[in-house]
Amino acid sequence: MPASVLDDVSHRRYNPLRGSWILVSPHRTKRPWQGQQEAASGSTLPKYDPSCYLCPGNKRAAGGINPQYDNTFVFVNDYSAVKEEQAEYHPPDNDGSLSSLFLRAESVTGKCYVVTFAPSHNLTLADLAHQQIVSIINTWATLYAAHLSSTSSLSQIGAATTLPPASPNHDSVRPKVQYRYMQIFENKGAAMGCSNPHPHGQIWTTTSLPEEPAVELEQLKSYNREHGGHHMLEDYARLESDQRERIVYQNSAFIAVCPWWATWPFETMVIAREHKRALTDFSSSEKEQLAEVLSEVTRRYDNLFETQFPYSMGLHQAPLDGSEEETQCSHFHIHFYPPLLRSATVRKFLVGYEMMAEPQRDITPEQAAERLRGCGGVLYRMKMNAEQ
Repeated sequence: MPASVLDDVSHRRYNPLRGSWILVSPHRTKRPWQGQQEAASGSTLPKYDPSCYLCPGNKRAAGGINPQYDNTFVFVNDYSAVKEEQAEYHPPDNDGSLSSLFLRAESVTGKCYVVTFAPSHNLTLADLAHQQIVSIINTWATLYAAHLSSTSSLSQIGAATTLPPASPNHDSVRPKVQYRYMQIFENKGAAMGCSNPHPHGQIWTTTSLPEEPAVELEQLKSYNREHGGHHMLEDYARLESDQRERIVYQNSAFIAVCPWWATWPFETMVIAREHKRALTDFSSSEKEQLAEVLSEVTRRYDNLFETQFPYSMGLHQAPLDGSEEETQCSHFHIHFYPPLLRSATVRKFLVGYEMMAEPQRDITPEQAAERLRGCGGVLYRMKMNAEQ
């Protein structure tokens, strides 16, 4: 079937990264839209908010005082989802009973950090200067290296470091135990559950390997074994670079695409072109190029509907502590999951069929990529400010 036919017929697409399928219904985009059209929204937030618990010099929710930081600032989350120390739990022996079969649990400990991206309360990744984003990436890399297992081959490149608690920009120390995985992520916007508009992300480290990266890692390992040592995302990046129709932005080190199997309307994935296992594999030049791609993707998001575009963004990379096969088969990539569908207020919900059967989308990834490619250039808020 010619690829062009898929623009008009319902079909399923395979996601090799998860081993799952998604239903695509492009003909539904021809439905008449009678919803409202929103005007461009400017930023109404101040540069500094005295009531914000993330602004420099302010008191945090649990009582700590932020330093007068001028770059990124890291501190241990005052309300962490996992704790370093807690009462011990030992699962009962599997005795073949129904309880041991169905009522399973395991203890998880960890450490959670908050990473403020910049001191300004009213700036997002889309607003930040290039070097400010590079600083964020360097902070991610430093924290990742600080938590690496000494037995990981990655520790030979990014030697584990200790972040002194007295550092003005870091309230963190070497963990008390070795954690299995580090999830770096950002929730932007109230639609994604973000409780504070000050630009920030989070880092959760846990003794367990979480479900999503675990599923991907199994797929990456299988591909590597079944295709003569090739790496799935390196091959996929090469394919997308050749076909070009799903590319949003690219440079010599990274490619940002609306993946063939995307679930969310304007979902994108940033992929390292060469096989890079984690942040510690990147040179200074590659970190500069990653910052460029992050700026381009987030700016195009905001320009698309001329609004503060909400999303959940997360980095997937090698486990902190894993087998050599897990480390070598990991491939650094970033997922952006944005909910907006038609406008600044009309969003997609994963409900009904998508909860009970399988994910579904209307607009194709090719159509989404074409629209995002056309949203480059100056951030719309800067144009609005210049016209006022």
